[in-house]
Amino acid sequence: MTVQNADREAIRHGKITEKPLRERPSYPTWALKLTMAVTGLIFGLFVLGHMVGNLKIFMPLHANGQAPIDEYGRFLREIGEPLLPHEGFLWIARIVLLVCLVLHVWGAFTLKARSSQSRGKFKRTGLMGGWQSTATRWMLITGVILLLFVIFHLLDLTTGQVVASDQFVHGEVRNNMLATFAPGRWWVTLIYVVANLALLMHLTHGIYLAVSDLGWLGERGRGLMVLLAYVLPFIVVIGNVVMPIAIACGFVPDFSR
Repeated sequence: MTVQNADREAIRHGKITEKPLRERPSYPTWALKLTMAVTGLIFGLFVLGHMVGNLKIFMPLHANGQAPIDEYGRFLREIGEPLLPHEGFLWIARIVLLVCLVLHVWGAFTLKARSSQSRGKFKRTGLMGGWQSTATRWMLITGVILLLFVIFHLLDLTTGQVVASDQFVHGEVRNNMLATFAPGRWWVTLIYVVANLALLMHLTHGIYLAVSDLGWLGERGRGLMVLLAYVLPFIVVIGNVVMPIAIACGFVPDFSR
C-alpha cells in the first residue's frame, strides 16, 4: 500500500510512520464489496429471467389470437392476487431493484474513491490481463451506459413516452416491441445492441468479482465461476440482442396489420 506524506526522517532511521492513509470509514470496505456482490448477483438473476421471458416474442400466437408474451406480461401483473393488489408483485420487485441500484451505484463510486485515495499516484493496471483487465478499466463507463439505458428502456417499453409512443398500448408487450424495433427505427435497435455489449462487459467482470468476494473461488468453485461469469452473460446478451435485430429485419411478423 502506498504511504502518502511519509515521515522521511523516520524512514531514514529505520522507522515508518504510523499515520493512517485515511480515517476509518463508517462503512467498512468489506461490507461495501459484499453489498456490491449481492446486488450485482440480484441484477444478474433479473436480466436472465427478463431475457427468458422476452424470448416469448418468437412463439406463435394462440388459436384465439393471444400472444404468449402478452400472457407472460399479464401473469407478472397478476402474481399474488388476491393477496396482493393488481401489479403489487411488480411494484415490490421494482422497489427492490431500485434499492439495489442505489446501493450498487453508491458502492461503486465509494470504492473507486477509496482506491484512488489509497494508491495515490501509483496505479495498478493490467494485472489480470486479457478480457478481465479491459473490463476493469471500462467498469464505471459501462455502468453509466447501463444506467442511462435503464432509464431509456423504462421510458420506452414501460411507460411508452419515448419511442413509438403514439402506438404504445399498456399491456400489449408484443405490439409495443414490434413498434419500437420497427425496420425504420434502426437507431433504436443500435441503442439496445450497444447497451447489451456494455452489459456483457459489465456482467462478466462484475460476476467474477462477486463470486470471488463471496468466497466461491478455488479449485472446487472455479467451474461455477466460469459458468456464472462467462457462459451466462454471453447467453443473456445473445438472447437480448437477437430480439431487436430479428424484429428490425422483419423476421417477427406483425399480425395486427
